[in-house]
Amino acid sequence: MKYTTANNLTGWLIFAIAMVTYWLTLSPTASFWDCGEFIATANELEVPHPPGAPLFLMVGRVFAMFAPDVTKVAMMVNLVSAVSSAAMAMLICWTVTILAKKVLAPTEANPDQSTQLTILFAGAIAGLTCTWLDTVWFNAVEAEVYAVSSFFTCLVFWLILKWEAR
Repeated sequence: MKYTTANNLTGWLIFAIAMVTYWLTLSPTASFWDCGEFIATANELEVPHPPGAPLFLMVGRVFAMFAPDVTKVAMMVNLVSAVSSAAMAMLICWTVTILAKKVLAPTEANPDQSTQLTILFAGAIAGLTCTWLDTVWFNAVEAEVYAVSSFFTCLVFWLILKWEAR
């Protein structure tokens, strides 16, 4: 199998594992801290306490619109964090595979089988470790802005590595 295909499949597998993990443990209602406020303000597109987190609220509103009834709005807004954290785990996996490939096979477009497995294993371990870290998991199952913030941080770093490679 080509390295790029295997790398993409590994990243998406990490996303799927993380998403299932977060979906099964997702908070069905508002939990402690600011989650209730974020759920209410996302559903009605209102203004929470400063600084406000407008992007999180707009995305939360889109997710809330897909709630089958009003009792599921909290779960749908909590799902924003779950999707963001699962995508973050995928990006962590891909970031580590980029860095591992730079070390183990810097000039090869398609490394040999054992090097390829080593690189993909490193990425998978990093992605799964990120998935099941205590802090990440707690932020992934409730309506807080930290999961979305972590996703964008990982996205920017991954894009920097992709840009540098090209």
